[in-house]
Amino acid sequence: MLNAILWGAIQGLTEFLPISSSGHLVLIPALLGRDGPDLATSAMLHLGTLVAVLVYFRKDLAEMARFDRPARRMITIIVIGTIPAVILGLAFESTLDQLTERPSAVAVMLIVTGLILLATMLLRPGDRTTEELTPTDAGLIGLAQSFALIPGVSRSGMTISAGLVRGMQRVEAARFAFLLGIPVIAGAGLLSVVRAISDESGITVETIVGMVVAAITGYWAIAFLLRVISKAGLAPFGIYCVAFGAIALVAL
Repeated sequence: MLNAILWGAIQGLTEFLPISSSGHLVLIPALLGRDGPDLATSAMLHLGTLVAVLVYFRKDLAEMARFDRPARRMITIIVIGTIPAVILGLAFESTLDQLTERPSAVAVMLIVTGLILLATMLLRPGDRTTEELTPTDAGLIGLAQSFALIPGVSRSGMTISAGLVRGMQRVEAARFAFLLGIPVIAGAGLLSVVRAISDESGITVETIVGMVVAAITGYWAIAFLLRVISKAGLAPFGIYCVAFGAIALVAL
């Protein structure tokens, strides 16, 4: 049960904070000398974080459900932004999976993530909102999101950074990053469920506990990030990524 709580907390926090959930789920087990979550647990953890983002952004999703002109435009922007990750994920899935077996490489990518987050502090503050994004903006931000397929690279970190480069307000960049992440998180969760079923991994009380913990901590992580980024930007998370990546690299 403690394992389920641990993995749920890690997944919920690191999925939305720009510090790489894939990196932490590789490095923490390696540092502790233990196995990471199994397929069934991973599937439920992804479903937990999906619940968190759906609940937090329920008003935005309700607006899109109206399917009026602004809603159709927003849906189109999200679809365009999702395409790069889908294409690259399918093309390089086996190669990317192999990287999870190399903790030192994951630690290096976490440091790279931190440096990118710190570099955003050199940008001038933008004023663009999510509703003002163009298809070109969505494509470029989506391309940045696809780099998070590499273990150790933060999805939210890359998408928020790309949004800032495109002149978005900090909170708006984070908001779009989370909305853009919904199809990716849902797809990852569905893929994990399919793999768990094919592997005959059963859903247990522990996996359900992990899902609940992931949902609660994920919801909190979204709210926390939006508060921090509005005041301090991505710098605190960049410092953390560089520090943790360096410690893991030395330890491993």
